[in-house]
Amino acid sequence: MPDTINEWAEKVLAGNRRAVARAISAVENGDAAAVALLKRVFPSSGRAQVVGITGSPGVGKSTLVEKLAADYRRSGLRVGIIAVDPTSPFSGGAILGDRIRMQSLSGDDGVYIRSMATRGQLGGLAPTTQDVVTMLDAAGCDVVLIETVGVGQDEVEVARLADTTVLLLVPGMGDDVQTFKAGVMEIADLYVINKADRGGAERVEQEVTAMLSLAARPDGWRPPIVKTVATSGEGIAALRQALEQFRAFGEKDGLKQQRRREHWRARLLELLRQTLFKKVAGELLRHGLLDSHVEEVLAQRRDPHSLVEEMVAEFASPGRKRKSPKR
Repeated sequence: MPDTINEWAEKVLAGNRRAVARAISAVENGDAAAVALLKRVFPSSGRAQVVGITGSPGVGKSTLVEKLAADYRRSGLRVGIIAVDPTSPFSGGAILGDRIRMQSLSGDDGVYIRSMATRGQLGGLAPTTQDVVTMLDAAGCDVVLIETVGVGQDEVEVARLADTTVLLLVPGMGDDVQTFKAGVMEIADLYVINKADRGGAERVEQEVTAMLSLAARPDGWRPPIVKTVATSGEGIAALRQALEQFRAFGEKDGLKQQRRREHWRARLLELLRQTLFKKVAGELLRHGLLDSHVEEVLAQRRDPHSLVEEMVAEFASPGRKRKSPKR
């Protein structure tokens, strides 16, 4: 007999791995039960530290996340990992490459790893990443690490979700040129030069330092530059220390609260947009009005902007009467 929503929620809040896995799958698939479950567990979320790890493909994000998670575990903290992978062109699911590379953590009950597919979403995250963070947070994770898909300079969505954003760079892959580009370089709270045992690491550090000297951040934080060799674990302790310093800075100056305020404002607007679109588009399709309007535009009888304005006004009006499509 399937669990009721309350029973399911209690298992999620108790950290039951099977219940959490079912919950995340329900969220990703857009099941109606997922919304009810999110409503139930949301009051128990908001405590986890959310860290976004971003950077171009090949910079070693997965290896660094694996080592960082292991460091958190040695401190007794429970860790959730959301690894956003490219979407399979056949199944629409995640390729699961990140999960394969983190096998050393697979037997640790204090670590929950979830691969998610982008499903066509731009910005490096999956569409339901926020809701999955909420589930892991409510399930008792102290830290949630989000590894973005690694799409390049436009991968900035993680900064709107994470409390701290870490940008990985490596020498010898063009990052010395990329430091002067807008986009992802501007969102970092910490810079990590991974594979620092390679030649050219000093040059990357100098250019990031030069970029940071051009303009001070409004919040007064100067992002540190940490060198790591993730494969050996070198520099992971220094990265952890830098993350703790930024967390303390954010809590002291109210930066963390302000970021979360801005995030939830954007999230509410996004949910409102999605909900209204589904409602309006659903009615238009159900009653044939959309096809009727398409024919009007095609015949040059009406312009699309006026039609959209009328549709919005009609559906937003209380006590409106539904129009029948013109024949």
